[in-house]
Amino acid sequence: MTFSEVIGQQEVQQRLVKMVEENHLPHAIMLCGPNGSGKFALATAFACYLLDDGKPSSKAMLEKLEHPDLHFTYPTIKLSSMSADHKPVSDDFAKEWHELLMQGTYFTMETWMEAMGGENQQAIITAGESDDLVRKLNLKSSQGGYKVSVIWLPERMNIECANKLLKLIEEPPMQTIFILVCEEPDRLLETIRSRVQRIDVKRITEEEIQEALVSRRGIDVEMAHRISRLANGNWLKALEELQVGSENELFLDMYIMLMRLAYQRKIKDLRKWSEQMAGMGREKQKRWLSYFLRMARENFMYNFQEQELVYMTQQEEDFARNFARFVNEKNILQMNDMANLCIRDIGQNANAKIVFFDFALQMIVLLLQK
Repeated sequence: MTFSEVIGQQEVQQRLVKMVEENHLPHAIMLCGPNGSGKFALATAFACYLLDDGKPSSKAMLEKLEHPDLHFTYPTIKLSSMSADHKPVSDDFAKEWHELLMQGTYFTMETWMEAMGGENQQAIITAGESDDLVRKLNLKSSQGGYKVSVIWLPERMNIECANKLLKLIEEPPMQTIFILVCEEPDRLLETIRSRVQRIDVKRITEEEIQEALVSRRGIDVEMAHRISRLANGNWLKALEELQVGSENELFLDMYIMLMRLAYQRKIKDLRKWSEQMAGMGREKQKRWLSYFLRMARENFMYNFQEQELVYMTQQEEDFARNFARFVNEKNILQMNDMANLCIRDIGQNANAKIVFFDFALQMIVLLLQK
């Protein structure tokens, strides 16, 4: 993989290369930034840059991300087929990980969980992983250059693993470079954060996302412009908008159904709507409520008729054209408070049917406030 495959982030790329050229490369770097900004893609491209010795054999291995001196560490789960005393390690899921990387270096934890077959589990990096990493990195470099350890989401390490990694970073094996890819650095041990050079990765610009959609995905300029604004610096979000039958389409359908039924005061149908919402998993329910919050904001802003302030898909805007006037200064704050309260209740395992039916009934009252 090369830097050319990374969306934007030219400033960080140049900074990383400059550290190597000026011989100021620290042995431990931590790339921090929001989801979809390309942190992991940057880390992988930089690892390949460090390992590329110009030989055709090395280039071939790096192209497939199968270089023997490139080591990936990532959160894993415990499968029912594993023995009771086994501590899962990255190598247990090496096949699934490699298949995912070959599809692209932009993906979410949800995608990785699906690849492992453990959507309902909590993925962590175990102490067994740190033991495995110590063993690998103490071996001599197979190609005579760097050994690079890319650790994806180190904040998911358990405390035993974190302490062992700290010792490894404090006393790194010769010619070993650690690249940590982190979304929640505050969850890491302070002692680890103090021993790595942190580099913040910003959101991708709208222009860079738009250009990538046109050049890499063949999207027409007008559609690419709309999607790039919706993405808000998140390439993964931009890709979601391209998917036919995406979750957002379902969320929009459920939003429209709620508003129409509430406006018509169809209590019996609203109960059915709440049961349909309750049938979703709790994480999906919370994502819909977050979508509701976004739509409340966008419909409210639509009333100002300032196009640059509105971030909606064409389908969302088509509905807002006639509906937006019902979201106004008299009810917008109450809508926000109501949705945030539901997110809290769902997170605390409240009965989803009751939560969403009450939500729907309150919506009837709020829509009357024109």
